[in-house]
Order: sequence, then C-alpha cells, then structure tokens
Amino acid sequence: MGAAGSKLEKALGDQFPEGERYFGLENFGNTCYCNSVLQALYFCVPFREQLLEYYSNSKNIGDAEENLLTCLADLFTQISSQKKKTGVIAPKRFVQRLKKQNELFRSYMHQDAHEFLNFLLNELVDILEKEAQAAKSDQETSSPPEKLANGPKNAQANGSHKDPLVTWVHKNFQGILTNETRCLRCETVTARDETFLDLSLDIEQNSSITSCLKNFSSTETLNAEDKFFCDKCCSLQEAQKRMKIKKPPHVLVIHLKRFKYIEQLGRYKKLSYRVVFPLELKLSNTVEDAEAEYSLFAVVVHVGSGPNHGHYVSLVKSHNHWLFFDDENVEMIDESAVQTFFGSAQEYSSNTDHGYILFYESLGTSNKS
Repeated sequence: MGAAGSKLEKALGDQFPEGERYFGLENFGNTCYCNSVLQALYFCVPFREQLLEYYSNSKNIGDAEENLLTCLADLFTQISSQKKKTGVIAPKRFVQRLKKQNELFRSYMHQDAHEFLNFLLNELVDILEKEAQAAKSDQETSSPPEKLANGPKNAQANGSHKDPLVTWVHKNFQGILTNETRCLRCETVTARDETFLDLSLDIEQNSSITSCLKNFSSTETLNAEDKFFCDKCCSLQEAQKRMKIKKPPHVLVIHLKRFKYIEQLGRYKKLSYRVVFPLELKLSNTVEDAEAEYSLFAVVVHVGSGPNHGHYVSLVKSHNHWLFFDDENVEMIDESAVQTFFGSAQEYSSNTDHGYILFYESLGTSNKS
C-alpha cells in the first residue's frame, strides 16, 4: 500500500503537482463502481473546488444533517487535506450513506457505474434545491413585511412560472437539448427543450464518439403509426424529428451504451465494440453551429466480458499526467495507453477493458462560468 504510493511519488519526482493528492479508495466488497466514479469527479476540478467551498461554508452553519452531499464533501475534504501526497482512504461514511439512501446499491451484486453517477448527481441537485428553498423561506419569514411587498418577489409572482434553481452541479454538468419536429405538410417546426446531466449514446462497431454523436442528432422520419400531431394542421401528419445540442455543458459526460438487451437471449449482453474517443473533442452538432471544444480528463472503464460481473477502474488526467485508479492502487500511465481502452475490433478478444463513461471539460470557458 505504502510502496505503491511511494512508487507513484518516485515516478512523478519533482513534477508532483503542488498541493495535489493522489489517493486510492478502499473497496468494500463490490464498490469499485462507486470508487471509479468518485475519482473521476474528484479530478473534475471546478466541481471539486465548489464542493470544498460548500463544505467550508456549511461547516460554519454547524449541525447540518448528514446526507449524500455532506458525506461526499467530507470525503473530498479528507483527501485534499491529507498530509501525505499519496495513500489510501476508506470512503466508509459515503458508502454507508449511499446504501442507506438507495436500496439498489445495498446488495453485493455487480452495480452499474452510470446508474450510480446519475443517481448521485440528481441527489446532489435535490439536496441543494431543498437547502435553497429552506434558506429562502427562512429569509421570507425573517424579512419585514414592507420589504416583501415590493422588489423582485412580485415580479416573479406575475410570471407564468419561476425559473428552476441553477445549482453549482447544474453549472458544471447541465446542458440543453432541443427536440425539433418539422411537419412535412405545413413545414412548421416545433421545438421542445430538455436538460441533461449526461448523454447516453448508442454505439456501433469500429466507430468514434463523433460518429455516435452524429447518429444521436440524425433526422428520423415519423410516419405510419408514428405520425406526429401537428397543432397547426390539427391532425396527425408525417414529420421529421431530430435532437440537437442547444447549450453544451461545461463538463460533458458521455455514457456509451455498452449493455444491450438482446431479445433472443432474454438478457443483457456487453458490447465490446471499438469506439474511439479522442483526447480533444469538437462538438459540431450544436444549434448555434459554433464548435464547442472539449478536452478529455477522465474515463470510467468497465473490465469484464458481461454486464452482471466485472470490475470498474478509472483513468484520470491531472496536471498533464495520466493516472490509473484501481480501487486502492494508483499508478502513472502514458497518454498513449488511453487508446487501449477504446474496445475490441473483433467480437471475441482477450481485451475486456472498455471505456464506459467519458468526462470532457470545455476548453472555451473559464472554470468559474
């Protein structure tokens, strides 16, 4: 344990980043799905900084009740404030809280890292929204009545709806998709916006993230029993539909749909397809058609041939070095090693380590945006 840590310190030598900490996470039986995602989130620097800031502010409040957010903030604070540069930490409180909160993660079965990430981000948003709501009602009850009679409160009451709260989780991960449907009879385009915290992409053999994104935004014709009800024509009409990215997020999380339900088999099968994910990604299928540029900083990798067993590890880029996190173990890897996790060009291959969740950070905006 100590030897691996010192080996990493030796490998980095004088290049060990000032103030940075590289800690492995202990596995409690089957918690690699959780550890791999936590490492990716820890090295999502804007998210980490805002979480640590939240923690230092909430500590001042005193007896905040324990929840998944306080446990995560506590864990990240524990890592970042270690005296040693490397080592192992047991995320015991966080895992206990997770299991208490969601029965899905209670068993010793193999869990899905993407389901965990999704649950975690949504849970953090819920907690932050509830806290903001509580703070607002405290403010309202403590404000003198004449203050409430004027000012922005009234403006909001007159609006048709109040804007949903944008938390720092949203500021990092949330993007907006627009679903455009064009009636083929009257040419009217109906657009519906929806938010996302990650994009789940269908994959094909020997493809790339760029081609998967193109397929995601490709035009689909709605006809026969799938006709679209056009409000202008007041009837069902043939239409064309497509999904575009209206507002790209600051941190783009891409989930590759490697687990596919096979009707004939009556079960899920893992797709080991080779899907190339570049270190630098250009998003061209945005509504504004302005290219959004991203840089890869973390990959959660599924190791194993099937969906119900296997292991998760993560690759992380920190201060221009790539690191490999496998529960307690942390080691340096060469940037060229990242391409060994694209997948297999042949169906039956001995390589079962495949990129599953990709984390890209926008190059176009500053961390504070």
